[in-house]
Amino acid sequence: MSLQKTATVVSSITAFLLLVIKFVVWIMSWSIAVLSSAIDSMLDLFVSMFNFFAVKNAEKDADDQYNYGRWKVEALASLLEWLIISGSGLYIFYASVIKFINNEQVSYLWVSVAIMLVSVVVTWALVYFLEYVAKKTNNIVIKSDALHYKTDLYSNLWILIWLAVIYFTWFYQIDAILWVIIACYIIYSAWELIENWYKLLLDAAIDEKEVEQIKEIIKKQKLVTNFHELRTRQVWNVKYVEVHLVFNPDILLIDAHRVWDHIESKIAQIDKEHEWKIMIHLDPYDDSNV
Repeated sequence: MSLQKTATVVSSITAFLLLVIKFVVWIMSWSIAVLSSAIDSMLDLFVSMFNFFAVKNAEKDADDQYNYGRWKVEALASLLEWLIISGSGLYIFYASVIKFINNEQVSYLWVSVAIMLVSVVVTWALVYFLEYVAKKTNNIVIKSDALHYKTDLYSNLWILIWLAVIYFTWFYQIDAILWVIIACYIIYSAWELIENWYKLLLDAAIDEKEVEQIKEIIKKQKLVTNFHELRTRQVWNVKYVEVHLVFNPDILLIDAHRVWDHIESKIAQIDKEHEWKIMIHLDPYDDSNV
């Protein structure tokens, strides 16, 4: 099993365990904070399971039907995660306002505090693992999952702090006020997911500084008279580069290929942590304006 698949399985198991525990505590305490956290864990479970499906399909080799593979299914997973996070944020906002208006109280505070402490520790460990996998694989699904659970971690920390405040002050409306704030934060943080989805779907270029470095590498080649149609994009941990190089018509093919090989090796040194796939078209004349 690949590292990114393992990450989605670990996420699913963690979300399921937290879901069961939180729902039990909510039945005991009737805390809107714990209920909201339980609903979030349920959505986490659904998203992590879908992410496993997305990663599994994205890793399939290209075939006659999908000549370039199925990796863009990751964009669908990122979009779904954004919709779920935003939806949960809106629901939490609504439920918090209702609770504030009705001045509902919280029971079994010590149980709620204990379970949220467990949630913080478990979620922190999961975020640490997911960020490690995201850095190793540069997988957008795992990056989105890490961001999602990091949001959960911050939320759980806030819940833990404010449940403790309620325990000592008995100011129950803090529970609702807290979650109005957190709901707004959840909705705001979800925008990073939609940005990742947008960039992946539209094949956004790699970092601008790296593009400039590629241009400088090409310009230093004396046998290259010009270049055009430089295009870049990134999928997972692979960076793609396409470019047309212009040579004098009388150049030998072997000499042109030597320049090609040299440019490829130089570009690959720009970022050694990622794989590079470079496609160079050799032009005997400048057809950029044709």
